[in-house]
Amino acid sequence: MTHIDAGAGPAPVHPVPVPSVPPTGLTGAQVAERTARGQVNDVPVRSSRSLAEIVRANVFTRFNAIIGVLWLIMLFVAPIQDSLFGFVILANTGIGIVQEWRAKKTLDSLAVIGEVRPTVRRDGTAVRVGTSEIVLDDLLEIGPGDKVVVDGVCVEADGLEIDESLLTGEADPVVKQRGDPVMSGSFVVAGGGAFQATRVGREAYAAQLAEEASRFTLVHSELRTGISTILKYVTWMMVPTAIGLVISQLVVKQHGFKDSVARTVGGIVPMIPEGLVLLTSVAFAIGVIRLGRKQCLVQELPAIEGLARVDTVCLDKTGTLTEGGMDVTGLRLLNGYDETYVRTVLGALGASDPRPNASLQAIIDAYPGSEEWRCTASLPFSSARKYSGARFTEGGDRSSTWLLGAPDVLLGDDDPALAETGRLNEDGLRVLLLARAARGLDDPRAVEGAHPAALVVLEQRLRPDAADTLRYFAEQNVHAKVVSGDNAVSVGAVAAKLGLKGTAVDARRLPAEQEEMARELDEGTVFGRVTPQQKRDMVGALQSRGHTVAMTGDGVNDVLALKDADIGVSMGSGSEATRAVAQIVLLNDSFATLPSVVAEGRRVIGNITRVATLFLVKTVYSVLLAILVVCWQVEYPFLPRHLTLLSTLTIGVPAFFLALAPNTERARPHFVRRVMRYAIPGGLVAGVATFVTYLLARHHYTGPGALDAETSAATLTLFLISLWVLAIIARPYTWWRIALVAAMGAAFLLVLIVPSLQRFFALKLVGMQMPWTAVAVAAAGSAVLELAWRWVGRRFPA
Repeated sequence: MTHIDAGAGPAPVHPVPVPSVPPTGLTGAQVAERTARGQVNDVPVRSSRSLAEIVRANVFTRFNAIIGVLWLIMLFVAPIQDSLFGFVILANTGIGIVQEWRAKKTLDSLAVIGEVRPTVRRDGTAVRVGTSEIVLDDLLEIGPGDKVVVDGVCVEADGLEIDESLLTGEADPVVKQRGDPVMSGSFVVAGGGAFQATRVGREAYAAQLAEEASRFTLVHSELRTGISTILKYVTWMMVPTAIGLVISQLVVKQHGFKDSVARTVGGIVPMIPEGLVLLTSVAFAIGVIRLGRKQCLVQELPAIEGLARVDTVCLDKTGTLTEGGMDVTGLRLLNGYDETYVRTVLGALGASDPRPNASLQAIIDAYPGSEEWRCTASLPFSSARKYSGARFTEGGDRSSTWLLGAPDVLLGDDDPALAETGRLNEDGLRVLLLARAARGLDDPRAVEGAHPAALVVLEQRLRPDAADTLRYFAEQNVHAKVVSGDNAVSVGAVAAKLGLKGTAVDARRLPAEQEEMARELDEGTVFGRVTPQQKRDMVGALQSRGHTVAMTGDGVNDVLALKDADIGVSMGSGSEATRAVAQIVLLNDSFATLPSVVAEGRRVIGNITRVATLFLVKTVYSVLLAILVVCWQVEYPFLPRHLTLLSTLTIGVPAFFLALAPNTERARPHFVRRVMRYAIPGGLVAGVATFVTYLLARHHYTGPGALDAETSAATLTLFLISLWVLAIIARPYTWWRIALVAAMGAAFLLVLIVPSLQRFFALKLVGMQMPWTAVAVAAAGSAVLELAWRWVGRRFPA
């Protein structure tokens, strides 16, 4: 998704003469000629990283570079068993590349489905084309909700209002006339027209601002930022510790240079939590693939994580709780107007708008237009105005001006028609007022003196899945706020039918001051008569009180709020502008998909937090063991093969299954603190217990094979404590989690009892006393670990 920097003002726009393009647009020959000259809109709209970028990002990492050098050293100085860690990294990196490539293909295919296809006039015919097929001088038709995809100059304007806030930061729409410039990145809020493309491709303004933008991004994610912070601290600890370990092992050197180098590498490699970044990428990628199968386009990967952290969802009623279509269910005449005449007026109003919204479309379906009535001026519907209008010649010399819109905007506070409107709104019906205007359409006070003619009663179609989705959010302690431009009572009645309880508030009475507005928003549930700017202010007010806010919508009036919300969710059938700024697009228009997105985010965050503890326990005990070895001036107890075995059985294999398991735990903040509060005590206990066993073994064994026996005893203690850490992390237990822990224990036991595996991994328990001592130390360490885990949970709650 392309982000436009709102802080950057628009490029200087010089007056552009209105081009002499025929109203029929370019011919096929002219299009072919411009294409041959390369005058096409060739900005690559990437939905994901390229294959080369995926490979580069997964292969060329800081830790892969460190491990690669150590691997090359081990290939020369030690048996192949001690180089296994290098092959594991190759396999892990390969898995990461494959999964991200699968996610890329999913994203690309979904992006094609949701691609913006502007309407271009060629050879007198309006056709939809891809954005990359637009050529210089093309004539593009635009209407409400359409995004301007290239720079141009306006050649036709019918009440055309364009919002340039994504470019300039100014929220007020700009009225465009023939000859005015239009900039890519802006969108139409009212009216319609056409413009000629004057700058395409990389010359367009929005393209210049966002040349390097990519939808596939892992930035602005607490999870990724937290992991980066952890890796930074790990690097700081690892470098001096590794230097000290290298010096001490070369000085000790009791068993030859090559063996000392192998044990030095064995001490450095486990300090690196190399699989953590990979596993996070894989979890995100698989999340994208899973959601893609449900027709959910995740335009930015952190959106999966972000929606899982959301505690407030602002829902736009139309298109979210209700389906887009409506039906006219009644016509209440006022002030003695004739029903046939009113029907004719409504039909003429419908025929006057080439791009009707859902309400007007229902009126068009109910009341056909009259050929005798001719529209001489029109005022398109605007979310800010809450009404539309048109001036007609009624088949002779008579002319009239009519307004159609919200009764409480067009009528005075004491008008008796408002009481009737209120009763209809209480039943969840939508009501529009038809009124004859006493002033011109271009008069800022056009509503003053308007004469009411009829109330048009519309019934909205409720989404069948909306009630279940709202119930899910309530069960998950996510507060739903219905934010609509419609009458508050009507919206409240619709929300009540869906089981959403709470007071309905007229947003026109909300305080403008942010803190007071936030207090009202916390107390209320349904808000009606909300203007587009108010939607944006409401999102900001909720965020000011620490809420993580998601905003759903499909109309052009939702764009500003979608952009400012922590997570913007757009319907696939929504306007081009909403799809452009949203992080998540529901291509099937199903509000019921949102729980799946929330669940996927919670699965990713909860599981990555879980497995991150496993990885970092290993880092902590590896650094501690290296420090203790340097201080005691003894040989490092392990060869790389031992720690490869331990890492595979207690971290690598279990982490893969745990990272992809179901997890409905609500996402909580402070990722680094929650991970390190368990990783540090776990690593300290494992490191101390292992070193105690190693020192006891050094006093117990003597002779040529003493070091191998000491290593085997220390490995046994470290494995048992690491297995206990895994058992704690795997809680709460299910049958497969118990089976996973048991399988890892059985695999290690197999290594200890099969002679060929004993030789391969250089593990052989000698005698009875020391192995059982190693088990006893591990049991004591596990008991301390269990107590420490519980104490930390009480002392430092998440």
